[in-house]
Amino acid sequence: MDIRPTLSMLSRQKIAALLVVFEIAISCAIICNAVFIISNRVAQLQLKSGVAEDELVYLATSSLLPDVNYDALRKQDLAALAAVPGVKAASSINQIPYGSNVWGSGIRLQPNQTRPTVHATNYMDDGQLLPTFGLQLREGRSFTPDEYLENSAFTAGGSTSPAVPSVLLSHSLAKSLFPFGNAVGSNIYVWGSKPTQVVGIVDDLLAPGEAGEFSSRFDSMVFPVRVSNGAYALRTRPEQREAVLKAAIAALNKADPNRIIEEQGTVSHMRDAFQHRDRSVIWLLLAVCIALLAVTAFGIVGLASFWVQQRTRQIGIRRALGATRKHILRNFQLENLLLSSAGIFVGLILAYALNMFLMSRYELPRLPLVYLPVAAVLLLLLGQIAVLGPARRAAAVPPAVATRAA
Repeated sequence: MDIRPTLSMLSRQKIAALLVVFEIAISCAIICNAVFIISNRVAQLQLKSGVAEDELVYLATSSLLPDVNYDALRKQDLAALAAVPGVKAASSINQIPYGSNVWGSGIRLQPNQTRPTVHATNYMDDGQLLPTFGLQLREGRSFTPDEYLENSAFTAGGSTSPAVPSVLLSHSLAKSLFPFGNAVGSNIYVWGSKPTQVVGIVDDLLAPGEAGEFSSRFDSMVFPVRVSNGAYALRTRPEQREAVLKAAIAALNKADPNRIIEEQGTVSHMRDAFQHRDRSVIWLLLAVCIALLAVTAFGIVGLASFWVQQRTRQIGIRRALGATRKHILRNFQLENLLLSSAGIFVGLILAYALNMFLMSRYELPRLPLVYLPVAAVLLLLLGQIAVLGPARRAAAVPPAVATRAA
């Protein structure tokens, strides 16, 4: 097909043609990145935390009394919580997936290493963390009784912190740190120059907080440290969670009336609240994508309809000289194809530039190249569908009527 007449016509309508190209380019750039962000957010929503979410309740408390022996209070609380009917396991914890507390440390593989190999989150185990969370030991062993450290050992003061002798790594973190060997039995360096031995590997355990806070959302360490910060996780049956939570609060208040219940709830509700922003972003970006596609489609329809009206006499002359409806229809589709292709070409460049900006400002990953041809095909199809109606109306104009216009 000879495209020179089409190019000649577009050159006489530069402003309108450039507006369509600009509109398609902006839509392409924004939609590419919006769909990429949506896919990332959906992937975050689908992550499994590694804990028995539908069986867990969470409590965070604080005491109103000064000079409290927190280690003794922790033991008293755990005894009261374990006696609550329906509680299968109870643990004093420092953090929980979807919670507001976030503990993390850098991991070094050599004592003189200046920069950490990875950053991982820290879970503290009082001896009941694994059965409470529902974590399974994959390799190695769990902690022995003599390896546990009390919270007071870290708060007693002094120039140096006590050495933590052992650690459990999540499966993903172990593979990341030791891709070519067995992690169990190896040493890592977390605090100071004293080594901590990896004694076991557990299931992947989701880190609290946002995706960018650690090297991976599943880079988790478990240390044998009995924290006494008033936070507890209880495991029960799903249908008993609300009753157990209510009974647990009553048991804690009975054991020590001088306390405040700062947080309470099921982990399922915590997950829903934590993921609310991701869902809101997904719906917002979906609305933006739909609006951009609609505006682009209406812009193409409006311009094509305007051109049909302006070129009625020209179409009629072509029909009188032997052009068929198919020729007229194909001519409008070719015009749209050229404009869409130019807009998409510019849009793909803008999409990459926008992604680079988002990477530098908001730690968004690099846009995979697969999104570019998908967006190009989508916008090409949209353009062809949008121009089809005006093109068919142009092709349906009788030659005699068209030549009398003007």
